[in-house]
Amino acid sequence: MEPKHSWRDIASGQDGLITLSQLHDAAVTHRAIAFRVQTERWQRVAPSVLCTTTGALTTEQRLRLGVLHGGTGALIGGIQACERAGLRTWQREQVVVLVPYTSAPRPLAGYDFVRTRRAVSQWRSVRAGVPTCQVEPAALLWASTESKPRTVEGLLAALVQQQVTTADALTRWLDRLARLPQAPLMRAALLEIAGGAHSVAELDVKRMCRTYRLAPPARQVKRRDADGRLRYTDCEWRLPDGTILVLEVDGGFHMDADAWADDIARQRALSASDRILVRCTSRELRDDPGRVARDLRRLGVPAAA
Repeated sequence: MEPKHSWRDIASGQDGLITLSQLHDAAVTHRAIAFRVQTERWQRVAPSVLCTTTGALTTEQRLRLGVLHGGTGALIGGIQACERAGLRTWQREQVVVLVPYTSAPRPLAGYDFVRTRRAVSQWRSVRAGVPTCQVEPAALLWASTESKPRTVEGLLAALVQQQVTTADALTRWLDRLARLPQAPLMRAALLEIAGGAHSVAELDVKRMCRTYRLAPPARQVKRRDADGRLRYTDCEWRLPDGTILVLEVDGGFHMDADAWADDIARQRALSASDRILVRCTSRELRDDPGRVARDLRRLGVPAAA
């Protein structure tokens, strides 16, 4: 009896990868498989998965390998699912694969197979290509296992700031995922993000103002610099004398020499006779917010109402 599909058609639809079971269904013999592997036409990339191309696996092939090795119902989750939905600058080498609890894939280097009793098969994204979990449950499940609160808050803020999803959508999914670890932390962060915070630094500024009773700033204010370019300032306060105090928060990437030079030029271009621009680091906001608050108060930032 002729097979329904040739191995070439199957592999073509799976980024060049194919399982031993699929090869068997396509009437490819063990001898033929062994010959192609021995002659380096194919490569075995997992105990039951072969790649019909040579060389290092592409990103898509790595993701496809995780799903094929994970078995029926497996979906790409974690940061990789967020990246496929559009998240930038959050790369992780370890690929997260969500699998039904009844599955028990063998360990595979470079992959985390997360078994769950939740109905992950219903969470598949409509996006074409490698089967992938919808961004909201993928992000929340990943964040629920992250030990660093700032990383959890940073991911949620980045997803909203980059318009991958919304704070409301994440909150609705948080309600659906009952008894999720770290749910109170995520719910609190989403409330603040919905209020306009676009980053962990903005969340830290809001907490600092609340803790040290400073008036909350205006955030992400549009300004034209001296060259006429549109800029967005991190935080602004209008002082009693009419002067505007601008606080710019420098993250880790600002330590790069080129970024530092750009920041100096930006500060000069945004400065004006009625505008004071000061800077602090995200580490200061995290580790010593009292000192930042004291300096802001000294510069004239009013107390909270």
